[in-house]
Amino acid sequence: MIELLAAGLIAIMVYMTVLWLISLALKNSSIVDIFWGPGFALAGWVYFLFTPSPFLLRKLLVVALVSIWGLRLGIYIGMRNIGKPEDYRYQKWRQAAGDKWWWQSLFKVFLLQGLLMWLISSPLAVAQIQYTMPYFTIFDAIGIILWITGFLFEAIGDWQLRRFKADPSNKGKVMRTGLWQYTRHPNYFGDATMWWGYFAFAVNALPLGLMTIYSPILMTILLMRVSGVALLEQNLKKTKPEYADYIASTNSFFPGLPRKRQE
Repeated sequence: MIELLAAGLIAIMVYMTVLWLISLALKNSSIVDIFWGPGFALAGWVYFLFTPSPFLLRKLLVVALVSIWGLRLGIYIGMRNIGKPEDYRYQKWRQAAGDKWWWQSLFKVFLLQGLLMWLISSPLAVAQIQYTMPYFTIFDAIGIILWITGFLFEAIGDWQLRRFKADPSNKGKVMRTGLWQYTRHPNYFGDATMWWGYFAFAVNALPLGLMTIYSPILMTILLMRVSGVALLEQNLKKTKPEYADYIASTNSFFPGLPRKRQE
């Protein structure tokens, strides 16, 4: 297991270092956002190739699901970001660091995110090791249900928001239809739900699988409190006057029925 995780760490760090070099050429550190999802797909394939296959169908299922999620997310963010200036978050860091940003970005952005990627990817490794059950179990069924639920929330939520923003008449308005009437962040909720699904697959390798519970917990905390909901809403509250009413009537993360709007 140590060798497997080491292989994943090496692959991820090489991947992120190459992205850092590309970012220097482009003078754009925010390209890391595009390659966040595909990085997990890379980790999943490393774990697939470096583990024996007592039950190949589960290994193929796990690596296929993380590849579908990772590539879809990368393509979506790429379509949204390519051709645009560096994201404002990285611009602030670049301005604050000045001439030192070229090397600080390696540690503050790329290697840090690579370390998080490696830590969070542990269920993908455990779900494919030889100690898992050699047949489908109730945990696999739970994993599939959670993954499908999460994927639909993320993919449909992103699609609905993209269509909303493409309509010029919606400029400055708040998206509050479709999935967005039940949660202010259906895409983040979906992302977290999928990682609970990957954890369910890993539980097949008892007791080792239970130790990876930190992975979905960490991903959920990051999405709710660090780089997802909390950070995004700081900006939305300032730029969209309707957002205060949206907060009052709609759940932040977990879906729920809309509440009556405040007068």
